[in-house]
Amino acid sequence: MSRPSWDEYFMQIVDLVKTRSTCIRRQVGALIVKDKRILTTGYNGAPAGVRHCEEVGCLRQQLNVPSGERHELCRAIHAEQNAIAQAAYSGISVKGSTMYVSLQPCSICAKLIINAGIKKLVFRGSYPDELSMSLLTEAGIELMNYDEVEKQ
Repeated sequence: MSRPSWDEYFMQIVDLVKTRSTCIRRQVGALIVKDKRILTTGYNGAPAGVRHCEEVGCLRQQLNVPSGERHELCRAIHAEQNAIAQAAYSGISVKGSTMYVSLQPCSICAKLIINAGIKKLVFRGSYPDELSMSLLTEAGIELMNYDEVEKQ
């Protein structure tokens, strides 16, 4: 029997987490791990107590806002933001941890990842936000595009 690597295992969990998303445009999941232990999870959707996009529609979609632009018009919290907020809510330090996410983070999430003390980011694909990768690289965050590693 072949066991998945730790990265495979955590990315499979991210794929399950994203199924809870209530975003109309895309489903994203995130997971914060330290010492091979899951600290928190997050998916994109409206903040607690606020109606979901599924119920009220998507303003960004209605205004034809391209992907990667005008994040402030989105009523949802991003998966990465949600995972970091859940850690703060529960009093869990994410300093020195690894974040797994089903999509390359936007620049807003990149800034939160940097300031939260997350040291490694494992993600899939790309997102049309060049500033994101520039900030993460400049901050010394270890980056791993899982799609590129998986092809090897």
